[in-house]
Amino acid sequence: MSESKRKQHERRARHRRRHPGLTVGIAVAMAAAAGLTYGTAFGIFGEDAQPKAAATTLAGTGDAADGFASVNALGQNGTYGGRDGKTVTVKTLADLEKYATAADPYVIVVAATIKVDPKGKEIKVASDKTIVGSGTSGQIVGGGFFLGQGVHNVIIRNLTIRDSYAGTWNDKEHDFDAVQMDGAHHVWIDHNDLRHMADGLIDSRKDTTYLTVSWNKLSDNNKTFGIGWTENTTADITVHHNWFRETEQRNPSTDNVAHAHLYNNYLQDVAGTDITSSYGNYSRGNTRMVLENSYFEGIDNPVTKDSTASIVQRGNVFAGTSGRNESGGTAFDPKSFYDYTPDKGADVPSKVKTGAGPRKTIGGATPAKNATPAKNAAETTLTVGKDGNAQYKTVQSAVNAIPANNASRVTVAIAPGTYRETVKIPSDKPHVTLRGTGGSRKDTVIVYDNAAGTPKPDGSGTYGTSGSATVAVEADDFQARNLTISNDFDEKANQNLSGHQAVALRTAADKAFLDSVIVEGDQDTLLLDTASKAKLGRAYIRNSYIVGNTDFIFGRATAVVDRSVITLKKRWDGTSQGYVTAPSTAPDRKGFLITNTTVNGDVSARSFYLGRNWHAGGDATLDPQTTVRDSTLSGAIKATPWTDMGGFSWKDDRFAEYKNKGAGAGPASGDRPHLTDTQAANQEITDWLGTWTPTP
Repeated sequence: MSESKRKQHERRARHRRRHPGLTVGIAVAMAAAAGLTYGTAFGIFGEDAQPKAAATTLAGTGDAADGFASVNALGQNGTYGGRDGKTVTVKTLADLEKYATAADPYVIVVAATIKVDPKGKEIKVASDKTIVGSGTSGQIVGGGFFLGQGVHNVIIRNLTIRDSYAGTWNDKEHDFDAVQMDGAHHVWIDHNDLRHMADGLIDSRKDTTYLTVSWNKLSDNNKTFGIGWTENTTADITVHHNWFRETEQRNPSTDNVAHAHLYNNYLQDVAGTDITSSYGNYSRGNTRMVLENSYFEGIDNPVTKDSTASIVQRGNVFAGTSGRNESGGTAFDPKSFYDYTPDKGADVPSKVKTGAGPRKTIGGATPAKNATPAKNAAETTLTVGKDGNAQYKTVQSAVNAIPANNASRVTVAIAPGTYRETVKIPSDKPHVTLRGTGGSRKDTVIVYDNAAGTPKPDGSGTYGTSGSATVAVEADDFQARNLTISNDFDEKANQNLSGHQAVALRTAADKAFLDSVIVEGDQDTLLLDTASKAKLGRAYIRNSYIVGNTDFIFGRATAVVDRSVITLKKRWDGTSQGYVTAPSTAPDRKGFLITNTTVNGDVSARSFYLGRNWHAGGDATLDPQTTVRDSTLSGAIKATPWTDMGGFSWKDDRFAEYKNKGAGAGPASGDRPHLTDTQAANQEITDWLGTWTPTP
């Protein structure tokens, strides 16, 4: 059976085991900074009809869990983790295990990437623990956590837990979860990035209860979040503001849960990838579920239920979904247990994309219920639109209005529409964000059609490659979000021009952060550059689409493409041939890292290289680098995916793969180098970005 047919077959099969979800508790104050957004109410739960208590906040806790993790029950008054114990910082597996298993309460700050050995090991966690990542640097790789019978008052927060995947999509041999709970209670799982595990991302099993799972990213997984594995109907669970992206099943699957409250979650199946949703939210057995104000995008069978289960739906949004969408029966009123105010369903994608996952800072004073993170008091927003209701009609005019050497962030909020103009952000205007305000990144488009060979209007020559950019960024700490940047130069109609390179976006600065954008063109779409050869220029691109055909991700920057889609495009004459990357990396610098990304497109099989080595200007001292790892490659990629450029052999430079999959992946050989596990451990996102943590 082919790989694609095998996956299709596996997607048709529903899981048989009952795998419950997570149980989590209350967070602890970790920094005196503007915090995350949570409710502060702690209800007292008895039986269904008992009233809730007045709202309180646990003394000494900067943030408080909401939902069922906040309820006073089973002898535990809410969830506050290791608040009453010492705070320790760990950077090794041995130290993490030492404090996680200790009898005393601890706040355990994970301040490094910790590789779990043996792979798949689940670190046992005892009661009264907070395990929290330091900024976004806390990562657990190749393993996870286990909370056994009776373990309670545990917080798992602000961590990345990833990559115990053992090579089989519908894995029935390896029970390698990010977080598994068997009979635990009062657990808070919050603001984590969970992905690419051998079994579940979260398994809440064997009557685990008083669990809140909030503001997490769950992605690149088959059996994602299972709740149940019990004949009893006793569990109480809240799941809110989570981003389920490219997850096939159990999103979550909720079996025999007395009170399942799911709200403001974002379930997204991205079209054209190898992962296709089997179903979204599933109410099984005797579950009573309240499902409200969530957003389902492209999901097959978005809401399903057994004949014995109940689902009460209200305020949900369904975009491009198909198949079963069910409700029926009676459930319960969540407000009889705790206070909450859901966001509008239509606002969920933008809120969750911005807020979910690990954050640079957490803690501080507990914000009001459902408050949004506080803005810097000095932050400025300029509005752009074409209907006369905005401050400016063009993007460039808004940029021009920003004072030179601005000390704080300026957001240029751009209304939906097509803005045919070029935009330049000069080096003396740092901290600028271009943000589309539409419901989709396709709604706001900045586009122009200059090419390298296009004559300048003043007759002073042609634009050249770098000068052709639709948007040119020369200022540090730039961000772009929720928009499209395009170069629509028509090669077919301009065959008389000598230079067809046509850049959509050029960054020539440090700390450029592209989040949920589309960058599209043909040749030389995305130029990731530095201000000079001697200067560092870092870029981080996530949750985005990059479209092109020839050298369309190129330059000398140190850049990461993470959790994105790279779309291969045919040439102007209909032929399929091209190169994804053309790095021109300086020696002793990092080049391009493509990770957790899909490379596909409507092009011929085996027609595209992953990259070639660009020694700009014939500079033999350069050491071009591209690493493609943990990604899905379509059959369009050549079996020998690297090639020479300009008379320089790619084998003398730095090109490698690691644990890619898909029809375009292939075994290691002299013409297809793969990293060893040891080498791969030193080629992670943090190795590229160093001390910079991209934060919206």
